[in-house]
Amino acid sequence: MILGGNATLYVSNMDAAVRFYTKSLGLRLRMRAANHWAEVDAGKGFVIGLHPERPGRTPGSSGAVQIGVLVTARLEEVLATLSSRGVDVVGGVTDAGPGMRFATIRDMDDNELYLWEQSAAPRGKKPARRAAPRAKKRATARR
Repeated sequence: MILGGNATLYVSNMDAAVRFYTKSLGLRLRMRAANHWAEVDAGKGFVIGLHPERPGRTPGSSGAVQIGVLVTARLEEVLATLSSRGVDVVGGVTDAGPGMRFATIRDMDDNELYLWEQSAAPRGKKPARRAAPRAKKRATARR
């Protein structure tokens, strides 16, 4: 049900944070979405997600680091399963744009964790990297 995840760190300055984690610590920047989000590869599947501060998530304070886990099924299904196991589900599912849906749960100490569902490519569309090998095989078969 859970595939992987990250630790989200709320930061006061995205440029300074990216510079610190990549230049000072020598980690690899996986991706950056302007000043909204960045992912730094910390090795062996561990990702540090950099997020701008927001109310209740002030850098250096309690709540400034969150754990996020990627789920392998639709969030509604995951939340139903977790709820049946006694997990405290906070609110509902939030749609944050194409391919990104989130929900929040709490552990036994009231720590919040977020779950995220990352949608696959729309049905009927095949990845470009698959199309090229198939075309090549067809061309070879005709010879």
